[in-house]
Amino acid sequence: MLAILGFLTVIVMLVLIMTKKATPLVALVAVPVVAGVISSFFRLTETTEEGAEAVVNVMQNIQNLGGYITGPSGIGSVAATGVMFIFSILFFGVLTDAGTFRPIIKKILNLVGTDPVKIAVGTAILAAIVHLDGSGAVTFLICVPALLPLYDAIGMRRTTLATIVALSAGTMNILPWGGPTIRAATALGQDNPTEFFMPVLPGVVAGMICVLVIAVLLGKTEKSRIGNIQLEGGAKYVEPELSEEEKALLRPNLFAVNVILIILAIVCLLKSGFAPAVVFMVFYVLATVINYPSVKQSKERVDAHAKACIMMCSVLFAAGCFTGIMKGTGMITAMAETLVAVIPASLGKLFPVIMGVISMPASLLFDPDSFYYGVLPVLAQTAEGLGVSALSVGRAAILGQMTTGFPVSPLTASTFLLIGLAGVDLGEHQKKTIPLAFLVTIVMLVVCVIAGGIEL
Repeated sequence: MLAILGFLTVIVMLVLIMTKKATPLVALVAVPVVAGVISSFFRLTETTEEGAEAVVNVMQNIQNLGGYITGPSGIGSVAATGVMFIFSILFFGVLTDAGTFRPIIKKILNLVGTDPVKIAVGTAILAAIVHLDGSGAVTFLICVPALLPLYDAIGMRRTTLATIVALSAGTMNILPWGGPTIRAATALGQDNPTEFFMPVLPGVVAGMICVLVIAVLLGKTEKSRIGNIQLEGGAKYVEPELSEEEKALLRPNLFAVNVILIILAIVCLLKSGFAPAVVFMVFYVLATVINYPSVKQSKERVDAHAKACIMMCSVLFAAGCFTGIMKGTGMITAMAETLVAVIPASLGKLFPVIMGVISMPASLLFDPDSFYYGVLPVLAQTAEGLGVSALSVGRAAILGQMTTGFPVSPLTASTFLLIGLAGVDLGEHQKKTIPLAFLVTIVMLVVCVIAGGIEL
């Protein structure tokens, strides 16, 4: 009965989120709480530490729900991740406000000139750099308006621009402070998203190389289609106009210092052994003290980025509520046992590979919250029942589910922002980008399996 209730809980949550009948925040709290109350009528015995069966009444079960929500399997499992996300947003937000990325963008765009191949490669590199903050919306808002006039002037197709930006941003979205990796680590009870991510790093590097190769091929296709173009006066990057308030925030004299901060932060994340939350807390303080030392300026920068922090962290804590109840009531275990009973044992070893193959297409069916907090825990527990590492299943999932898949999914607002800014049709964008995004995912999966990042 618990397994049936668990599957119904996940299905109801998915339907509410995907049909937009409820926000992820509401669905992740309301649905498991109701399911938890219902499950209280079926869980009338429990095993004591001595192994004996003890009778538990309904009211005891309902009261226990609070402990499931706030306990180590619930909100306790996402607290450190929430802190990390808050300070990563503030850190990259402060550096963006200070104009750290503007000279890099300008240099790249002026270097590519009018050669379609160079423009395509420059587009991929630019999108990768800008997506260091993990925000698809910011990446598209910076890259597409800056590059679109150049593409139009040369005669390169806008779909090519949208595809390259999508592939580059999608691959970079696997970074440990990106939404999918944080969600996957949280759902699997991993306190440190960086440790969870590191085994797939060789695959991500291979993925970015694959994106650059695709950019070269697309650039050559455009070049053969339109021929060599020499624009009158050359094609130069024209910086967008900034408001007076935005100009006041720029710190061009601190460019070198801010770049060093970014490099040091990434090195510390990968090599220091400190928790990511600690790293971003320290580097946020350094960034804000260096760029905006006055108390008034510092508060204003926090206020400017507070909305993004609150939105993401509130969903993370709601996910803690969902996972806490699902694990505490035993629904996830019951669901996994049911799946193990129906999946042939011969397929067990291939579970991570199957997950990796379907991860990118799954972006078209599941939004990140419903997949990582609703579906992945069940799949991971099922994998363990088949003798396969749950972490390998999670790592396979982040190679495509709302990473390479997020810029083509109709379930994300960023996709519509991208096609809206580029002025392309969703169908045309998906037709061109989905096969290439799937290819990048498969390349990363193969490299991860060979390198041992995903164990079979």
